[in-house]
Amino acid sequence: NEAVNTSGNFEQYEGKSVFTQTEHNIVAGYLITAGVVSLTSNIVVLIMFVKFKELRNATNYIIINLAFTDIGVAGIGYPMSAASDIHGSWKFGYTGCQIYAALNIFFGMASIGLLTVVAIDRYLTICRPDLEQKMTTRSYNLLILGAWLNAVFWSSMPIVGWAGYAPDPTGATCTINWRNNDASFVSYTMAVIAVNFVLPLSVMFYCYYNVSMTVRKQGANSCINSVNVDWSDQMDVTKMSIVMIVMFLVAWSPYSLVCLWASFGDPKTIPAPMAIIAPLFAKSSTFYNPCIYVIANKKFRRAITGMLRCQTRQQITISTQVAMTTSQQPLTQ
Repeated sequence: NEAVNTSGNFEQYEGKSVFTQTEHNIVAGYLITAGVVSLTSNIVVLIMFVKFKELRNATNYIIINLAFTDIGVAGIGYPMSAASDIHGSWKFGYTGCQIYAALNIFFGMASIGLLTVVAIDRYLTICRPDLEQKMTTRSYNLLILGAWLNAVFWSSMPIVGWAGYAPDPTGATCTINWRNNDASFVSYTMAVIAVNFVLPLSVMFYCYYNVSMTVRKQGANSCINSVNVDWSDQMDVTKMSIVMIVMFLVAWSPYSLVCLWASFGDPKTIPAPMAIIAPLFAKSSTFYNPCIYVIANKKFRRAITGMLRCQTRQQITISTQVAMTTSQQPLTQ
């Protein structure tokens, strides 16, 4: 019965769009551009890890996983959505809708989880080096695995009947069916927002607030050596922390607001532009994540600059002091 109802919801919204074809084409152009930028930048990130073994440490392994989530959205989600926009409506049928929506939710939730793991790593490295020294490769792998398993759980729930997936108001992409605001949708939405938005944001705020306080305290005491990075690196971490929180809110707040509005209000009153822009904002994290977490890293900047100048590996000097990396002490197995 759940499968029949979900399929019925799909048929109810299939082929219906609040967009003109011109507007569909504009969205398609944005998705194609964003997809190319995202794929290129994240593939460059992966090439950096393959080419330079100096970059392979605990924090940067988290960044590798983050790059894979971005590549997943850009390589699967963007093309399917762009093709449907060019077509004027969703063109991959009911099964395609379920797969597309589930993968987008999966990669989105994994990305949020991994960003939280980065925040925890930053906190341990800068504020609690005593605990950070006890972290092993297995510890980091478990944190990363937890982020992926959490994403598997929440993305699969609508497929098995908790809420559901259906075309959005543009009719050219699929997402959580917030237009059917029954008890199942409301409970799912509240759980997702609590576990995958409020909780991660609280953890990030706590971690980065303490990082900022530690940086300020260390600066005032002129006692920087205790955290194993120089003052400029400390400032980089603080700046990136602030940017991370702001961009996290920019990306996911509109989508959370739409879901909350649909849960406690009338979904029909949600303005169409807001309903369309919200998921596009959430997807935008795929191309600015590399800028925040990688290009802002002094080590990666030097490596990327060297590659662009076609220098050999031996000609590229990579500093041993880096802003967005964990302690230089080797991880114990």
